[in-house]
Amino acid sequence: MSITPAKPVLVGDNDQATRPSREEALKAVRTLLAWAGDNPDREGLKDTPRRVVDAYAEWFDGYDADVEKELSRTFEDVQGYDDMVLLRDIEVESHCEHHMAPFLGKAYVAYIPNEKVVGISKLARVVEIFSRRLQTQEVLTNQIADAIESHLAPAGVAILIDAEHQCMTTRGVHHRHVSTITTRFTGAFKADAALKDRFLKLAKG
Repeated sequence: MSITPAKPVLVGDNDQATRPSREEALKAVRTLLAWAGDNPDREGLKDTPRRVVDAYAEWFDGYDADVEKELSRTFEDVQGYDDMVLLRDIEVESHCEHHMAPFLGKAYVAYIPNEKVVGISKLARVVEIFSRRLQTQEVLTNQIADAIESHLAPAGVAILIDAEHQCMTTRGVHHRHVSTITTRFTGAFKADAALKDRFLKLAKG
């Protein structure tokens, strides 16, 4: 039975036509500084709006990136290779969509080629693009898997993300050193328990 993978989300819902201007963003930061109880015009905060807006432009540049472009160049000469390709310890730097607080961790990405492969740096880039958007870890895990499924049509995909959420460690319950693990398995990884187990052992070994 063949399963058509879900189409990955490639762009944000907010396009350039409705995106606020830089000046509006600067004003919004000033408003938050004042709301927090400080004076946006004092010496130490005068340049804070600019720095915050510049940081947001970097943290969320995934909205302007194209996953399809990253995965469009593939190589079909795999010379019979039919085992997993695994990348370990890919840095995940993302922000929770509920509190806009960072969550930081590692991603482990594997796929089994089916006639074509992609440059390994492109897999890390896919993780980076989806991470640099407001996210939940569950959706992030699915988006990475769906993008690889959609563009490479592999025999299977395995994703594991292990991250600590600062919306949990620095506010609310204030529980530190608690990590969240999410996984997604498709194709051969989902059907073959031994293959799934080997991925988990290699990923965390």
